[in-house]
Amino acid sequence: MSKLNLVLDFKFNHIALSVKDVTNSIAFYQSIFQFPEIENTASSSNTRWLEIGEGRQLHIIPRPEAIIKTNKAVHFALSTSDLDVFIQHLNDLNIEYSDWRGTPTKDYIRKDGIAQVYFQDPDGYWIEVNNAI
Repeated sequence: MSKLNLVLDFKFNHIALSVKDVTNSIAFYQSIFQFPEIENTASSSNTRWLEIGEGRQLHIIPRPEAIIKTNKAVHFALSTSDLDVFIQHLNDLNIEYSDWRGTPTKDYIRKDGIAQVYFQDPDGYWIEVNNAI
């Protein structure tokens, strides 16, 4: 087993999602989170990028023929300082959300006191939003 003599520094860079309709997914993420679209500097493909804050990105990759299977345990989570305002935003957009157990229009308080809600994007990916800030 090799040992590194360096201390490696890692930070989260991006999330990449395969989607059936890139335009639909971009519209969804921009309506929910107001993420600005940024240039795809990696290729001239139809993959589109959104800035999710602090230099992190969401890459939306067109895969119209993909069969996307996931469950709630496979999700990404974002934190907000005002979960109540965000929940009202979901209600205003008629976005269905639930707690971890699947109870509709309910948030969930974890053992550590963090409140969270879950909802799905147009391709079925699960998103958690919590107040862990």
